[in-house]
Amino acid sequence: MQGILYEEQSIWLFLFITVILGGSAAWMTGRAIALTWRPRWQSIVYLLILGAAVRFIHFALFQGTLLSPHYYAVDTIVLIIIGSLSFQQTRARQMTTQYRWLYERAGPFSWREKVSHPNG
Repeated sequence: MQGILYEEQSIWLFLFITVILGGSAAWMTGRAIALTWRPRWQSIVYLLILGAAVRFIHFALFQGTLLSPHYYAVDTIVLIIIGSLSFQQTRARQMTTQYRWLYERAGPFSWREKVSHPNG
């Protein structure tokens, strides 16, 4: 996996910086975009910027390559996945709490219309 997903000597650096640090920032980004009822594409724009910040941390702290399109893409894809999951989970919670008479949860990331019963 070294050379494909990460360039450091240890996968633990990749997991700590990209998945834990960057992933928690991506989670908060996706959640913030959803909480303000903005469209998903705006979270993607912010996550692209966050991907550059994560790449800079790899460069500044662990002598990683700063301007590497390959590793920037890997880091950013991980962040977009985490941020999108956060966005979708938050949006599902919003739809089912704000419009509880219309929708019900259909899982952690989805909702469905409530079935109206003829007897009330």
